[in-house]
Amino acid sequence: MKKSSTPAPKANPQTKTLTRQETDSMGAVAVPADRYWAAQTQRSKENFLIGGEVRFSFTPMFIAGYAALKQACALANADLKLLDAKLAKAISAAADEVQAGKLQGNFPLVVWQTGSGTQTNMNLNEVLAGRANEMLTGQRGGKAPVHPNDHVNRGQSSNDTFPTAMHLGAALALQTQVLPALKVSRKALEAKATKWQKILKIGRTHLQDATPITLGQEFGAFAAQLAYAEAEVKKALEALLPLPLGGTAVGTGLNTHTKMPALAAKYLSKRLGLKFTIMENKFFGLSAHEPLLNASAALRTAAVASLKIANDIRLLGSGPRCGLNELNLPANEPGSSIMPGKVNPTQCEALSMVCCQIIGNDAAVCAGAMQGHLQLNVFKPLIIHNVLQSAQLLADALVSFTENCVAGLEPNLPQLERHLANSLMLVTALNPVIGYDKAAAVAKKALKENLTLEEACVKLGYLDAKTFRAKVRAENMLHPDK
Repeated sequence: MKKSSTPAPKANPQTKTLTRQETDSMGAVAVPADRYWAAQTQRSKENFLIGGEVRFSFTPMFIAGYAALKQACALANADLKLLDAKLAKAISAAADEVQAGKLQGNFPLVVWQTGSGTQTNMNLNEVLAGRANEMLTGQRGGKAPVHPNDHVNRGQSSNDTFPTAMHLGAALALQTQVLPALKVSRKALEAKATKWQKILKIGRTHLQDATPITLGQEFGAFAAQLAYAEAEVKKALEALLPLPLGGTAVGTGLNTHTKMPALAAKYLSKRLGLKFTIMENKFFGLSAHEPLLNASAALRTAAVASLKIANDIRLLGSGPRCGLNELNLPANEPGSSIMPGKVNPTQCEALSMVCCQIIGNDAAVCAGAMQGHLQLNVFKPLIIHNVLQSAQLLADALVSFTENCVAGLEPNLPQLERHLANSLMLVTALNPVIGYDKAAAVAKKALKENLTLEEACVKLGYLDAKTFRAKVRAENMLHPDK
């Protein structure tokens, strides 16, 4: 077994913890002996004490995607005889462990770091090199036989790998988290729409009584909103599949083999199950992030739709005696520490808050995407952090809302019938019969004198009771005239 050049661990006199010496172009740094990272990761960890727990380690999909990228590049470079096959195999094996979540404690860097993500790229390079070296020599860390820059980062730059990892992480999040959650929620709403298609109720516009609809039509609209959001997310996913890999520092591809990016994309496609390609214009891929902006906008669209649905269900379930009370919401937990028996629409509230956060995240992504100064956008960590947080929040909240609210919704039939019978807007059916002005007079008289529409119409002498009943039928007001 080949010996490593890494010095034996020593105890830090201040913390009493074991450390080892690692070096970079600025000199030697003491790093924790039980971690795989090296000098540049340690410097970033010490220099950016910002945001506490807002770290890339808490977005495992991004770290796993980045590890898959490093693995693909190592295998591609080995295929091109640019990297020793033994070293490539060790890097690949280390990357497998990262993707499996085995090295989670080795990615300590906060989001708020250099805008190119260089330190996170080097964190991946150092961890993979450190683990590969341990596999090959039995000693952790160091730069031999696997060097973090010369081997793991071969033919790459932070400026092209970080945005590539952004595409990978966002695409995986949309594919594996957001789309399944949207589908589950949409199907649950569609099931309610089908089941309740014949339940008549009063419609409302401007929060005022309007003409009749069915409860199924109302929920069908909710399902259609999520179907639209699904379509937007799918389009955004497609736009993320071209990768800027191979642009290296500024987009020219300096120091990379012309065939390496396409080979790596094939490995990534096979590994991650999506058809990744290479961008034609890598200058665009490094300096601008419209595909990520588009993904964030799609998540915002889904959030806006979800917020409308949550608010409507909350309104329809308001009460139980002094609100609309047309829906019975599941009682999941006590709603008050002082009011006995109170139950609140907590799932609606949680989803609404998540949606507000996503809308705020999108504003941050938009601001970050504006910062593409010259050949490099330097707000990359901000952009991908917010996109991935939005994806995770939306997926989790939709699943929770569907399971704990939508699934248990039931119509309050007596209340629906009361509201329908009391609505003045049924008078709209008389527009073609007696005209708008006379119909308005019927509604005003009924409201003023607390009469039914029928009573008001008969008193005004516009129609007899039999004719009124034949013309004003809620079930005939659900579709265009035949």
